[in-house]
Amino acid sequence: MSKEKVRMRRLGWAGLEIECAGETLLIDYVQEISQLAVMRSVNERFPVSSKTGGASVALLTHLHNDHADPGALNVALSKDAPVFRPITAMGNDADMALTKHAEIEFKKYKLRTEIVAEWEERKVGPFRIFSVPAVDGFGDPQLSWVVECGGFRIFHAGDTLYHGLWWRIFHRFGPFNVVFLPINAPVVDFPPLRPMSSIEAVMTPEQAAVAANILKADFVVPIHYNTLHKPPVYIETPNPVERLRASVTDLDVGIMIKEPGHWFQLW
Repeated sequence: MSKEKVRMRRLGWAGLEIECAGETLLIDYVQEISQLAVMRSVNERFPVSSKTGGASVALLTHLHNDHADPGALNVALSKDAPVFRPITAMGNDADMALTKHAEIEFKKYKLRTEIVAEWEERKVGPFRIFSVPAVDGFGDPQLSWVVECGGFRIFHAGDTLYHGLWWRIFHRFGPFNVVFLPINAPVVDFPPLRPMSSIEAVMTPEQAAVAANILKADFVVPIHYNTLHKPPVYIETPNPVERLRASVTDLDVGIMIKEPGHWFQLW
């Protein structure tokens, strides 16, 4: 594949913006997370999309309030731009408690949403998009995303748990130029999820390093850390970035720490 310039930046928490050939793709783009305000760090920034009203496509890993913001997408996307998302959560009220808000908000806006199953492909402008399996720590439907553009392969894992599908993802799409992996490994105590579990609901930094190595990533960019921490409701694992850095030291994987809003590019 011939390569051209691809720019990207974190947009806070798990948000990502990718710019290629004059078009923009958004992943887990949020602006309003009032439902999580009690747990949010006031220091975390959530930059707005660089192409307000002009983004070409949006991807959602899942429909939790910190990853899905239909109102923000309604402002950021161009008319008729697609929003690719996983299936709707099913079950009783407790089973749907964490996705209900986003589902209600989607009904308020005339967004072109499309449910995508695992291992499917979509093409929007310069972006080839592939959905791959992920495992939500709370039992809700989740996807990870592979994006090919400008001759590069990019992977975004939302806030998945560690799982056994990394090899299959690599066999189909690897190696990767950059992978965005969650590292905050929280232990949570939410009312709909009781009795609570003492098992982390997101990958640990050490697991993220293993996943990046299996995916044969040139670089890993940590996401999904620092913003939320409110014991005993949501307890982030200690020193996630330092532990990730230590874990990739002996692996053939580089690490890039990117603050929200800072552009960087691939060549």
